[in-house]
Amino acid sequence: MSEATRILIIDDEPLMRMSIGDALREEGYAVKETASGKEGLSSLKDFCYDLVITDLRLPDMDGIEVLKACKRYSPETMVVLITAYASVDTAVQAMKYGAYDYITKPFSMDELLIMTKRLLRVKGLERENIMLKEQVEGRYNFSGIIGKSEKMNDIFEMVRVVAQTDSTVLILGESGTGKELIANAIHHNSQRKADPFIKISCAAIPETLLEAELFGHEKGAFTGAIKHKKGRFELANKGTIFLDEIGELTPAIQVKLLRVLQEREFERLGGTETIKVDVRIICATQRDLKKEVAKGTFREDLYYRLNVVPVTLPPLRDRKDDILILADHFLEYFAGQHRKSIKGFSAEAKELLVRYAFPGNVRELENAVERAVVLGKADEILPCDLPEEIGSLSDCIKVMQDMQNHENLSKAIRSFERQYISKVLEEANGNKSLAAKLLGVSRKTLWEKCKLLEIIKMQ
Repeated sequence: MSEATRILIIDDEPLMRMSIGDALREEGYAVKETASGKEGLSSLKDFCYDLVITDLRLPDMDGIEVLKACKRYSPETMVVLITAYASVDTAVQAMKYGAYDYITKPFSMDELLIMTKRLLRVKGLERENIMLKEQVEGRYNFSGIIGKSEKMNDIFEMVRVVAQTDSTVLILGESGTGKELIANAIHHNSQRKADPFIKISCAAIPETLLEAELFGHEKGAFTGAIKHKKGRFELANKGTIFLDEIGELTPAIQVKLLRVLQEREFERLGGTETIKVDVRIICATQRDLKKEVAKGTFREDLYYRLNVVPVTLPPLRDRKDDILILADHFLEYFAGQHRKSIKGFSAEAKELLVRYAFPGNVRELENAVERAVVLGKADEILPCDLPEEIGSLSDCIKVMQDMQNHENLSKAIRSFERQYISKVLEEANGNKSLAAKLLGVSRKTLWEKCKLLEIIKMQ
């Protein structure tokens, strides 16, 4: 049996507890023994168990209480109850609260081992079924987020874990990396998924109206407030609120948001009634909030309240394994939307996509593929169908292919460097720091290269 199979035994009778533990260890299981419900639940919080075997009668709580708590802490863990007071009512009650089975004292160890093997075999089949379902629904798709790279798999795992909690989440990343998709995934995989999911962009609403949008207002609170209005926090009660571009909040609104995070209460604009809310907060920003704190534009106490669980999304240039997977996904979608029969990308078009830095990230790739689908005339996407900034990379590729035509190596290298650096600067939209990062050199080295090669873009 796999060493990863972990079993927790909760029984206050030392002889029974040790007998069960020894029998299970002989079968190759990793076993933990505890003598009370409190001790058992403490262990369950620290470790993930496949199976819990608990006595129905314990000194500090009964097995049904242990079962209920176990389902709260670890819903996937199987629970078996041991009872000397067997009855149909006990069995029905145990099954009602999620027990997989129960066994009656006195019992033989062979009987318990057979039950354990059967339950763990069922658990293995359930896991296999989940894996097959994931493959059928899309191997690289998690709640609308697509990727197979190691960095994205780490993000998926973090989302799965944090979604089961009510912790505040701060999503960081450049524009176009999919911050809103991550917020969607967290909410729709959480216990609050049946309750409201309210989104608001702090950068899209004028500063003078944002406070009223977030917290609501009373009639007459300001010119134009002709009636009472609930704010987004009130509308999100029992659910989740997503605050995009949180770095744009004014100091006054930062204070009110801090109070909501600390006390879960606020007053509407122009009102005196204190309103209590139960809401999970997810925030996102492309700003470096640590730098904003250092500059004094963002409250340090608010930053630490928001930064409970940070999720940093990598830019597309750092997850190149995902570019063609995303491109194929967008191609299938837009080809269907525009009723065009396109079988895929040509080999050269694929090479250009993978080589391109995508400063606009996934959003830029999506727009590029839609443009190619709309303008493309062949049964596959060709380099000429791609946006100019992507398609023109083929010039650099041709330079490498035609280097043998130069008189000597130094001229070939100089020609290639000049064209390649110029192209990367264009891709980075003149952002010298980003261009240096893409080239793998310091900003000073890039400046010196541009001066030597007479590239005026650094001037």
